[in-house]
Amino acid sequence: MAWRRTDAAAIAVDILRRAAAAGRGRALAPDDVARARALHGAALRLAETGRTAVLRQGRLVASPAEARGVIRLRIAGA
Repeated sequence: MAWRRTDAAAIAVDILRRAAAAGRGRALAPDDVARARALHGAALRLAETGRTAVLRQGRLVASPAEARGVIRLRIAGA
């Protein structure tokens, strides 16, 4: 099962790279996140660890695990 952990780590790195590339205070575009729907679990794990923030309709989501539909991600604290 080590490959799953490696894949999850690679996914997390990709999400962080994309969020950082969007710039400070900016969120990923919805289509970026939609294309990465398979990465949803990794995105939630990053939010749970406080590394990213999850937004829905431009507002911070209090409980990322309950976020539905198109979400945006940004580096936490940005």
